[in-house]
Amino acid sequence: MQFAVLMGFVLAASSPLLNRWFGERTSLLLALFPALLAGWLFSQAPLVLSDGPQLLEWSWVPSLGISLSFLLDGLSLLFGLLITVIGTCVLVYAGGYLKGHQDIARFHLALVAFMASMLGLVLADGLLTLFIFWELTSITSYLLIGFNHTDIEARKSARQGLFVTVAGGLALMAGLVLLGIASGSWSLSEILQSDDDLRQHALYAPMLICLLLGAFTKSAQFPFHFWLPNAMAAPTPVSAYLHSATMVKAGIYLLARLQPELGGTAMWVTILSVVGATTMLTGAFLAIHHTNIKKLLAYSTIMALGTLTMLLGIGSEYAMTAFVTFLLAHSMYKGALFMVAGILDHETGTKDVTAMGGLRSVMPVTAVIAFVAALSLAGVPPLFGFIGKELMLEAALGAERVQLLLVLFAFLAAILTIAVAAIVALRPFYGARHETPQIPHEAPLSMLIGPGLLAFGSLALGLAPAVLGADALLTSAATAVAGETLPVSLSLWYGVNVALIMSVVSLIFGFLLFKRWDSVRAQLARLAPVMRHGPEAGYEGLMNGVVRFSEWQTRLLQNGYMRNYILVMLVVLIALIGNSILLRHSPQLALSLDVRFHEVIVVGTMAMGALFATISRSRLGAVVSVGIMGFSIALIFILFSAPDLGITQLLVETMTVILLVLVLFRLPRFSNLSTNLERIRDGAVAATMGVLIFLLIITAWSIDQFESISTYMVENSAPLAYGRNIVNVILVDYRALDTLGEMFVLALAAIGVIAMLKLRHGETEGKATDSDKASVKEPYDG
Repeated sequence: MQFAVLMGFVLAASSPLLNRWFGERTSLLLALFPALLAGWLFSQAPLVLSDGPQLLEWSWVPSLGISLSFLLDGLSLLFGLLITVIGTCVLVYAGGYLKGHQDIARFHLALVAFMASMLGLVLADGLLTLFIFWELTSITSYLLIGFNHTDIEARKSARQGLFVTVAGGLALMAGLVLLGIASGSWSLSEILQSDDDLRQHALYAPMLICLLLGAFTKSAQFPFHFWLPNAMAAPTPVSAYLHSATMVKAGIYLLARLQPELGGTAMWVTILSVVGATTMLTGAFLAIHHTNIKKLLAYSTIMALGTLTMLLGIGSEYAMTAFVTFLLAHSMYKGALFMVAGILDHETGTKDVTAMGGLRSVMPVTAVIAFVAALSLAGVPPLFGFIGKELMLEAALGAERVQLLLVLFAFLAAILTIAVAAIVALRPFYGARHETPQIPHEAPLSMLIGPGLLAFGSLALGLAPAVLGADALLTSAATAVAGETLPVSLSLWYGVNVALIMSVVSLIFGFLLFKRWDSVRAQLARLAPVMRHGPEAGYEGLMNGVVRFSEWQTRLLQNGYMRNYILVMLVVLIALIGNSILLRHSPQLALSLDVRFHEVIVVGTMAMGALFATISRSRLGAVVSVGIMGFSIALIFILFSAPDLGITQLLVETMTVILLVLVLFRLPRFSNLSTNLERIRDGAVAATMGVLIFLLIITAWSIDQFESISTYMVENSAPLAYGRNIVNVILVDYRALDTLGEMFVLALAAIGVIAMLKLRHGETEGKATDSDKASVKEPYDG
């Protein structure tokens, strides 16, 4: 399994070459990869159903105990089958949808890598492995959403999706680290089998908040839902795959995976139930505002994601059964409907459902597929979506917390979803024929196979739901989510109950809403000024604020003045050193100084040279003062028995003074660029820095935490390095790479100085091009 997932990335990297070899048949060739994986997963199903979870471990770095482990149980098996089966359909569909597209090779690369990333995510056993695949889905989805890179809206939508999901990914990373610390294991299988009750752990609350932020941003839960409809800028094959089996289901998978260990608390139940129900109603309500068929379906996906989150929040056995059933039903009909939307756009040239009509006569097969899939979306028997809807309503009715709120939101969302299903299934195909930008005709076979299989598969499962129930796939998946054996018994008819009555009433009201959709949409248009201040406006305001803050701090910090850069660095150092030495540690001044008179004279000379360099108004005088300070340092080296360092210091200072004197003649005169107040500020900062460095050195001198290394150097410089000059041995042998780096820096500095000396004033004047002259007419306002 590990080999197969990793081979997905190899296949993705090879897709441009395959496209060159096989041309238009590349999509069909690539579709063999997920098809074979689906077959392998099907072959593993009996083993998982009979023996339970299978841990597939591949030793990666045995010496460090690092392995790439995959966990195959009912939940990961269900998600893996959805990813591979729908991925096969999408790749076949993409071959017809993007036929002749100049960038189809790039599309194949990103889509296959996206598929492999999502498959690795749902199979990962290690927490860090899960996070790596999680972020890979964000990166590859960014490439897919921004596939039409010449479209500014596509680029903007891709950035928005990336920023939101990656921000949530950072929270997820913190949550996974806290989970690993709290559980004492970085393996999901070990965490799920542990007897420790993480719900009672002190880290439970911050861990849960971080994990929920990661899941909510990824699965477009309110208030992070806005990025998902904007992701419709992606090509329709991407939208179909993203909404049905991948990406947005990643957060749902994570919540379901952690449900056995983290679920059931008041915090878990309240947050997931309320956020899920709010997302469910928000998505259904926003859907009927739009006439773009992809936006209609995108908001209905938000409704479904909210429903799944709400069911995990409810947490009852009925809710777990409803969760796995609704998950499968939604994946099938949503994949089919998005492909139908792509067919309509591809064949008519428009995504606006109000601009379509009467297409049933010219696109009969597409009309039938859309009708069947929409019936499943609406929850009409005998489609599989009806069973999922019935179980969802029954789970809401049995909720222990905020029951009234959940039932009300579920009922209203059901009405709105039925209206959306009717709009998608009936508006484009029935009624008066409308003129469209392109003359419509039936789509090619490659674009009909995928949606046809998914739509009629939903019908087949609705007629025979028992094949998924007892001792079958959904039982194993529900057991994995619940954390205990949970038999699933599915039936098309559960008798007359409250859920059935609610379902029938919602069908009636939903159809009535569809009949008056145009007038309702006109009335809802009045809410546009209010809706413009929603979560997306908050995101835009935040991003604009980041840009304005960046511009402000750039003007403040990156202003081109070296003195300001030095001031900022010194202030930061003062804050760091002051916090460490004054607040966290007390200065240690236990030191006896044995200072001689001539040493005081040398140090005083050095200090006077430094002071005169700062107040001198002559560059030559300042250079001489700096030279005096440097020669005094060399004298200190000699006084303390380091003649080699003293000689080096003398050579460096001599060369520095000479070079500075040569350069001085090319520099302008001194100018007063600071006020008296600024000079006082600079002096205070310099004095504070000097005092802190003094305290730091004295403290370091006074504390003897480690054994001195000088003994080792004295004993080993001659036997190991064949040198009796210990300083030279340190520089040439023990710190050879450091010395080499310093020599390299000095060489670069020398080259720069030579270049400056060779530069002649006015050498390039009169040689500027017209474009160069034009570029300096106006000052640049950074």
